[in-house]
Amino acid sequence: MNADHLDEDAQVIRIAAARDDDGRGSGARGRGGHGFGERGPVERGIAAGLAFLRRRLAGEYEVDEFGFDPEFNSTVLLPLARALYEHWFRVEVSGLENIPAGGALVVANHSGTIPVDALMLSVAVHDHAGRDLRLLGADLVYQVPVLGHLSRKAGHTLACPADASRLLGKGELVGVFPEGFKGVGKPFTDRYKLQRFGRGGFVETALRADVPIIPTAIVGAEEIYPKIAELRPLARLLGLPYFPITPTFPLLGPAGLVPLPSKWMIRFGEPMPLAAYDADSADDPMTVFEITDHVRENVQQMLNETVLRRGPAFF
Repeated sequence: MNADHLDEDAQVIRIAAARDDDGRGSGARGRGGHGFGERGPVERGIAAGLAFLRRRLAGEYEVDEFGFDPEFNSTVLLPLARALYEHWFRVEVSGLENIPAGGALVVANHSGTIPVDALMLSVAVHDHAGRDLRLLGADLVYQVPVLGHLSRKAGHTLACPADASRLLGKGELVGVFPEGFKGVGKPFTDRYKLQRFGRGGFVETALRADVPIIPTAIVGAEEIYPKIAELRPLARLLGLPYFPITPTFPLLGPAGLVPLPSKWMIRFGEPMPLAAYDADSADDPMTVFEITDHVRENVQQMLNETVLRRGPAFF
């Protein structure tokens, strides 16, 4: 048979349309009512994951001068923290209207034996205020290889004036915990009692950058790992500021590292503008001390009010 006879002899055989359970044709749709080109949530998740891996392997992503990787943070790190935020701690946030659009310094209390409060604060700002919180961390954080690398990827950096000033100068929202290890490692008997706010270095930074201070209260972290004692010899051996003993750790081994499901509340207070001071005020110890003390008083008052508002720690 040659090509000249094809038009005369060939017949078109139509493919029967797919039928659903009641016998009616559904065209390109199956029984689920979805077109073959449409993807369910699982397929979309797999496709997004593969696309993410392809971009990472190809180097098609950006980091800033501090090592901040926005895509890795929003795709990998924040979802992990968000699971605790939404389902374990059931965090409630208030005062979001007090977070400005430009540069500002978020000053919060620090507690919890392990600084989970830093993660929850980051999720709160990202998910509810639509901004990335650039936290200032202690040197110890960046001396731990994996932890330091992930902290950089999440947008955080060392608690030093130079890095803080550069971030604020770019209009970033910067977070700081002035209590440091004194706050996060205090015993459970001192819960919700602020420790000393260092030497006021955060105030000097805010004055020089001419940005407002946002006092912030975090309630709930105190109960996740109630510290009842510490092993100082072991802490010195490991180079840690403290080695905690809680009701569940080290008694229960790795299971003791699971945080207790306390109820959390995060409250952002009204901005404290520093426009009335000039840059030279940062070099005046008395001015810095007065502002530091004022910020500490505001945070402590907010803590007291929020603890009363929350009520029982577990419910």
